[in-house]
Amino acid sequence: MTLRRFIQCDVFSPIPTQGNGLAVVVDADGLSDDAMQRFAAWTNLAETTFLLPPTDPLADYRVRIFTPMREMPFAGHPTLGSCASWLHAGGVPRQPGLVRQQCGVGIVPVRIESGGRFAFDAPPTAVRPMDPGTRAAIVEALAIPPESIVRCAELQNGPVWQAFELASAQAVMAADASRVRWPTFRSIGLIGPRPAGDACDWEVRMLAPSSGMSEDPITGSLNAAIARWRRAEGRLEAATTVAQGTTIGRSGRVSIAPDGDAVWIGGQVHVLVEGTLRL
Repeated sequence: MTLRRFIQCDVFSPIPTQGNGLAVVVDADGLSDDAMQRFAAWTNLAETTFLLPPTDPLADYRVRIFTPMREMPFAGHPTLGSCASWLHAGGVPRQPGLVRQQCGVGIVPVRIESGGRFAFDAPPTAVRPMDPGTRAAIVEALAIPPESIVRCAELQNGPVWQAFELASAQAVMAADASRVRWPTFRSIGLIGPRPAGDACDWEVRMLAPSSGMSEDPITGSLNAAIARWRRAEGRLEAATTVAQGTTIGRSGRVSIAPDGDAVWIGGQVHVLVEGTLRL
């Protein structure tokens, strides 16, 4: 066994422990794929990441992202948490204020902001019509009133999402997450507008994640895919704030900021645990 630096952080909430937890193995050199997967299953968090030297000369570091069940090519809260952990452990980016992370979808730029906040540029997202059979099965399982569905699509930005925009945040929160589980149902995203005057503009939920839970607390990659979807259709012209995790007692806050061709997905990161790991 090798002694390795280890960090556990909380991502996408202004309140520590109210976001999405992430385990980060800072020194992952020499670990096999099986060892990484076993450790990710042992942490029992939505994701665990492993930091490695980059193989792309443009990148500052390389990350591999594992749920308790499988490896992911990209994920949002692991991107921000890994970047914050890499910096906390002494990493210095080639370009001040901007970190370039190498992962399964390529290079993802991460902007260092103030107050423990970070933002990544949402990767390109493929937008496709949802398979009618998949749509019908999800609507039936979640008992979504058909009249509350504004639009839907299948989105892919590494992960594949079955995304539904509903007429209201109330309709989003009414869905019973216990009725859809991986692998029968996979990565369902719901979004609906919060009431006018609310501190947040949208409510988002991610159901049937591959982590084995019924609902993911806060999902940066889903929010990134939805933001790219809305931007492609001309429905994202200004910065917005998304709430997620409300129904499971979390206070997730995700900022969405269009800027030219970029769409920055931001949030706060808190380093809660640091030490060493024998693995």
